[in-house]
Amino acid sequence: MTGRPERIGRYTVAKELGSGGMGEVYLAYTPGGDPVAVKLIRSDKLDPHTRARFEKEALIARTVIGTNRVARFLDAEPFADRPWLAMEYVAGRTLLACVNQDGVLPSPLVASLGVLLTEGLAAVHAAGLLHRDLKPQNIIMGKEGPMIIDFGLSAFMDAAHESLSHSGMIIGTVRCMPAEQAGGNPKVTAAADVYALGTVLLYAATRHYPYDGAAWEAIAMQVTNPDIRPNLNDVPEDLKPLISSMLAHAPEHRPPLATVAAECQALLKSAGLRPADARLALIARTTAGEVPDAAREPLSPSFEKLLDNPGKTFGSGPGSPLDGLRLATEADEPEAVKVAQSEQTPKTTEPSVSTKANARPGSTNRRLPASKRVASELRAEYAVDAAL
Repeated sequence: MTGRPERIGRYTVAKELGSGGMGEVYLAYTPGGDPVAVKLIRSDKLDPHTRARFEKEALIARTVIGTNRVARFLDAEPFADRPWLAMEYVAGRTLLACVNQDGVLPSPLVASLGVLLTEGLAAVHAAGLLHRDLKPQNIIMGKEGPMIIDFGLSAFMDAAHESLSHSGMIIGTVRCMPAEQAGGNPKVTAAADVYALGTVLLYAATRHYPYDGAAWEAIAMQVTNPDIRPNLNDVPEDLKPLISSMLAHAPEHRPPLATVAAECQALLKSAGLRPADARLALIARTTAGEVPDAAREPLSPSFEKLLDNPGKTFGSGPGSPLDGLRLATEADEPEAVKVAQSEQTPKTTEPSVSTKANARPGSTNRRLPASKRVASELRAEYAVDAAL
């Protein structure tokens, strides 16, 4: 598909917000007029297992609660010609843009950023997911403080390894990957997100990453080499012990999120700041009274007409493609799927979809859950002529 779609699922598309190695992001609206951010995923190099895993992780992503630091996951269609997901639209600039345009943050504000982001990551981890692509580009600085976006896309992080070389993705990602992830190991743990958060705090404090280079292969070689230490130049002395520990080469040597949060709180206390006051100071510094909001820009008459006249959709019908599916135990999976998943994906982040799940009530399109679709494709792929 080329050009901007008019609709994606039940969402009417207004404008493109950005694009990168994984696809395009659009500002779109619900039938009721609420703005959402919809990401269309590149369809190349996606196999049935990746799509099935995306479906399962999307079901979990809708359950994340207990934080104001993660953009809400709203909907997804993993088995469209181009998979898509819809998330809460967050107005503001990325942390990358804030630092590049306004300069590095002072230590207390870096500490405030750190403790707020640990709350978001802790909620994601508590739901049984990892982010696995945390970076300054995936943090929006808005009127309520930092917000993590693009969580729920982790299923695509381990798609065919060659896809990581797409222009615009790996350069922005491998700089924030720990050694175990940059080396191609799909079975990463929460320690990978701790490392990525360390790169975010490093960038906020210094405007550089722990490793850099002209090509992603050169960066990955540095990241995976335990003898090459991360670049901690210009890191304030009070932040250096924490950031250094978060960037440890071995995952078992990195602190847990709770320790990171405690260290950030201690830094705020030593600076004479209450966490609430530090958050307000961080918001004031990164918004400067102005929060870019594409959803407040005037809409064209042609778009208003499109919004008022729902028509043919791209991807799915008016309801959620995830409706009617339920989370289940590993026992519900067909054996072929269990074997395939055990070889390709980390078990800790693989909640299953029931083979007994039906389409949403009243739907005439009774869509099979991921496990049955993949099992059927596996049987077809490995079918043997009975006469042989």
